[in-house]
Amino acid sequence: MTVTYLDLTREQRSCLDDLPFDGNHLISGPPGSGKSLLAAQRAVMLALTGTPVVLLTYSNLLHQSLAGAVHALGPADRSVRVRTAHAWLTEWYGGKPPGGPDGWFDWPALYERAAATDPPPGLTLVVDEGQDLPPEFYRLCRLLGARTTVYADECQRLTDTNSTLAEIVERLGRCARHELDGNHRNTRQIASFAAHFHTGAGLPPIPERAGPSPRLHRLPQRGAADLVMLLAKQHPQYSIGVITHSKHTQFSLLGTLQNKAPRLKPQLYTSDAWKGGRYHRLDLGRPGVVLVHRRSAKGLGFDTVVIPDTHTDAATDPTSAALRMEYYVMATRARRELHLAYEGASEPPLLAQVGPSDLLRG
Repeated sequence: MTVTYLDLTREQRSCLDDLPFDGNHLISGPPGSGKSLLAAQRAVMLALTGTPVVLLTYSNLLHQSLAGAVHALGPADRSVRVRTAHAWLTEWYGGKPPGGPDGWFDWPALYERAAATDPPPGLTLVVDEGQDLPPEFYRLCRLLGARTTVYADECQRLTDTNSTLAEIVERLGRCARHELDGNHRNTRQIASFAAHFHTGAGLPPIPERAGPSPRLHRLPQRGAADLVMLLAKQHPQYSIGVITHSKHTQFSLLGTLQNKAPRLKPQLYTSDAWKGGRYHRLDLGRPGVVLVHRRSAKGLGFDTVVIPDTHTDAATDPTSAALRMEYYVMATRARRELHLAYEGASEPPLLAQVGPSDLLRG
C-alpha cells in the first residue's frame, strides 16, 4: 500500500513524518490545524507497518467524513477501518456491552472482559476529536495494550463525558504529547470573531487569509430559510452548513427549503435516524445546503456557516463555558463566510458583547 498526502502544509507534513510509529501519542491543536486530516493520514501510515488500524470517532457524521478521507488516500485492502467508538466497542465486546450511568457503558464490566480475554494482536487505534470520549475509554485502551494515537482539542468539548488532555495522557500511561499550531480553515475575520468564545489558556494564532467579516442578521419569524436561500443563490458552488440548536428547527427549515427552493436539494443529518435511513448519511463532497445539529458539527468544515437560531440562547448565562465553547466550535466550522441570526427585538447577550470590528450587524 502506498500513501498519498492530501493538501498538507509543511508543518502538518512534519508533524506526521516525525511521529514515531510505536508508543502512544496525543496531538493537540486548535480548530483548522488539520487534526482530522492528519488522523486519517496517520491511520494509513500505521497500516503500512502491516497491522490493521481502526480510526475512531465519537460522532457518526465525523465517521462519514473520515471514511471519505481514508478512501481518497487509497488503501484498497481495508487495512484501515473507520468506526464510531460505540460501534467498535460493541464489536470488541461481542455484543452490546451493559450500559452505565454516564450514557456510555458499564466500564468495570469492560475492564473485566479485557482482563479475562486475550487482547486483539497488534491492536492499533487512531482517535479523532479524542476529547469527546470519556477517560474510562483510554484506560481500556491501556488494558488492551493498544498502540493509540489521539488527536484532540480541549477547547472543543461538546459532550458531558469528555476528557481533558491531562486525563487522556494519564489513562493511557506512557504517552508522548505533541502540539500542532496554525489555522488553515478560517479567515482572519472568522478566527478573530471565534476568539471571543475561546475558553482555554492563550489564544490560537490568527490566520493571515482575509475574507468578509461575520455578520449578525435580525430576522422576522421563520425568516431563516430566506437567508439560506439568498446565500445559496449568491454562491451556488459553496457548501453551506446550517447549524441549529434543535432538531425541530432542522426539520422546519428543511420543509421550508424543499417547498420554496426544491432545486437546492438540501441535505439533513440527524443522529436519531436509523442506520441506512434517509437522514443517516450525507454527501459531504457536493456543494449546497446541509442542515446539522450543533452536537454533530464537530470536525466538519463548510465554505459558509449559518447559525440561524441564536435567540434560543438568550436566556443562557453569557459567561457559561459550555455556551461559549459551542459558539467557538460552530464559528470555526466556516472557511469563507459566517452568518449568525436571531429573532426578536434584542440581540442575544452573548453576541451583544462582540463589537462591530468583529461582527457586522444587519
